[in-house]
Amino acid sequence: MNRERQVFTPSGWLILPINFALFVGGGWQIYRFAVGAFETQQVNWPESFLPLIYAVLLMLAASFVGFGYFTLQPNEGRVLILFGAYRGTAKDSGFRWTNPLNTKKLISLRARNLNGEKLKVNDKRGNPIEIAAVVVWRVDDTAQASFDVDNYIEYVEVQSESAVRHLANCYAYDHGEGEEITLRSGVEEVSSALQKELQQRLGKAGVQVEEARLTHLAYAPEIAGAMLRRQQAEAIIDARQKIVHGAVSMVEMALRDLAEKEVVTLDEERKATMVGNLLVVLCGETEAQPIINTGTLYG
Repeated sequence: MNRERQVFTPSGWLILPINFALFVGGGWQIYRFAVGAFETQQVNWPESFLPLIYAVLLMLAASFVGFGYFTLQPNEGRVLILFGAYRGTAKDSGFRWTNPLNTKKLISLRARNLNGEKLKVNDKRGNPIEIAAVVVWRVDDTAQASFDVDNYIEYVEVQSESAVRHLANCYAYDHGEGEEITLRSGVEEVSSALQKELQQRLGKAGVQVEEARLTHLAYAPEIAGAMLRRQQAEAIIDARQKIVHGAVSMVEMALRDLAEKEVVTLDEERKATMVGNLLVVLCGETEAQPIINTGTLYG
């Protein structure tokens, strides 16, 4: 496994005067050659051609030095490779210069978003669901990103999809048993687990995962209708349980207050009738219609 090492590169503004001086020196030698040939009206080898040879050498040197310039913006890095050997990574922003023989590979160190596509997978209980996630990542080690994987961007995309699929298989969509974490109820726990798994996978490519969260979660279309009816039925049952519990509490309180204040003395049969009437009024879905009894309960 490769490890990044940062190298110092001199400022291009310091090398630029040297480069300019080489070009001026080459031009001056060409001028000397032209003036000498014009004054003597003859060209002798090799004395007359020495200025021209110097000019060619100076121009070649100036051109060679000129290939070493490069620029870096903040949060960018240049991986320097000399004849296949990793020489280091330049991270100092601005106008820089390095050995012209170095191959310079630019890598962005800025945070990036990977908005994953909707995936159709099965959850822990085998129910088909649709799931998608967004991953915020950046390159942390330029050497690993360049040399340990073939294409680090494609590697991030493939491994992120694989991690989301594995996450869906480890959790149920909803209706966990007891305190079981589900994809719907345990948003923070699921996001933390996804980020941890992604970091383990993408760390091999020198990538740092900043954040990972689910952006889409739903049942697959073929079972969405059935699951919706199931959720509605469960919601109705939960609501009914709360209504009945409240009604029983109110009936109990009414009977206790009547007995304590001695408003009326009720036998067991009358209590049962009163309880039934109150439960009908409190638990009924429609408005109750009162019926006035002009006789007695026993007549």
